[in-house]
Amino acid sequence: MHPPVKRLIDIPKMAMIAQSMLRDALDAFVRRDTALAQQVLNEDDELDALKTQIFRELLTYMLQDPATIEPALDLILISRHLERIGDHATNVAEDVIFMVSARDVRPSSRWRPVVDVASSLD
Repeated sequence: MHPPVKRLIDIPKMAMIAQSMLRDALDAFVRRDTALAQQVLNEDDELDALKTQIFRELLTYMLQDPATIEPALDLILISRHLERIGDHATNVAEDVIFMVSARDVRPSSRWRPVVDVASSLD
């Protein structure tokens, strides 16, 4: 077992945010609540920012002391997995908004051309 690289402050914060996002996304789905789904989408940026902050901070530790590489990589992977939980919650929230209001709020939808199915059959 390795000594701690740093005090665990941001990882537990990420876990709380990811857990809240997942709970809210599932509640939004069950209730068909687009406002709650939008709240989940808004929280995703904070989770992404924390992951980036953790990565940069731990990278600094690894560069300063090679003995911290293994435990720091473990923490980086944990932060990555917590961020992925938030991404999955975001996907559910986007689906709720689409299911209830027929609005596609996925970021990738901004770049996709809208295809008129009726005119493409001509």
